[in-house]
Amino acid sequence: MKAVQISKPGGDFEIVERPLPQPGRGQVRIKVEACGICHSDALVKEGYWPGIQYPRVPGHEIAGRIDAVGPDVTLWQAGQRVGVGWHGGHCFQCDLCRRGDFINCKFEKITAISFDGGYQEYMIVGAEAVALMPDDLPAHEAAPLMCAGVTVFNALRNSGARAGDLVAVQGIGGLGHLGIQYARRMGFRTVAIGRGGDKKALATKLGAHEYVDTSAGDPAEALRKLGGAQVVLATAPDSKSMSALFNGLGARGSLMVVGAGADGLSVTPIQLIMGSKALRGWASGTARDSQDTLEFSSLSGVRPMIERYPLAKAADAYQQMISGKARFRVVLTVG
Repeated sequence: MKAVQISKPGGDFEIVERPLPQPGRGQVRIKVEACGICHSDALVKEGYWPGIQYPRVPGHEIAGRIDAVGPDVTLWQAGQRVGVGWHGGHCFQCDLCRRGDFINCKFEKITAISFDGGYQEYMIVGAEAVALMPDDLPAHEAAPLMCAGVTVFNALRNSGARAGDLVAVQGIGGLGHLGIQYARRMGFRTVAIGRGGDKKALATKLGAHEYVDTSAGDPAEALRKLGGAQVVLATAPDSKSMSALFNGLGARGSLMVVGAGADGLSVTPIQLIMGSKALRGWASGTARDSQDTLEFSSLSGVRPMIERYPLAKAADAYQQMISGKARFRVVLTVG
């Protein structure tokens, strides 16, 4: 089979031939049909995550079909359409797993970091990391939902907001363009927040009821004029922009952070206390959360905006993503 690997931190993408892997106990083999390219793939490409063993195949937004199952696998069978995301498995035995909090497992496996990911024709993964994929979702559209999709969908449905509440989505990019769609279809009064008036038409097309242009004035004030947000979903990893939105929350509102940035947020204790507001983050989700995301997307018509590349053009596809030019997700078509 063909695979695209990184041999060392900071190395180039290499197209190689590998033997077809065999699933072990509790594992399945997936014939990959599509794999999204996520900004987090830089962790593998550049070696930012400690302890990665090289060579390593990147990719954690995977859609395909089960090709073979290992011993003791009872839930899955060959031929089923499935996806795999960031969460690549859990131990079932640590205290968090025993409480059912698998996404925070002490020994969590991460797809493409703990084991080879989806930039290849076939991959092996633990059965607990597999999500069933609806028949009406094409693989190239389902793949980005396995990370970008579940990240925003799961955060919104766990945010505490109820239908009719004002929910703002900061950023109209890879995460935000999905967040706007989910927020609208969940019944929230949806506000899109972006920079520049040229993004208003797209925000409206995606489902936003209102658009706030951060270059036209204080976005927090704009949210307050709308009544204050119950939730601000922060998808663009700009800590300064996130912090500037905190005062746009209504009473008991939450700034929900899913855009992963390295810089600190600036929120004072007084801001938290006045109005009993909250600052929180949300991890993506388990395979069951991903399956819920796929099912909801199928039901409601949420779809990612993508650019497609063949597996052989993985280097070009990655560069398109990392440059910020992609509109909005890049997907490798494999099978």
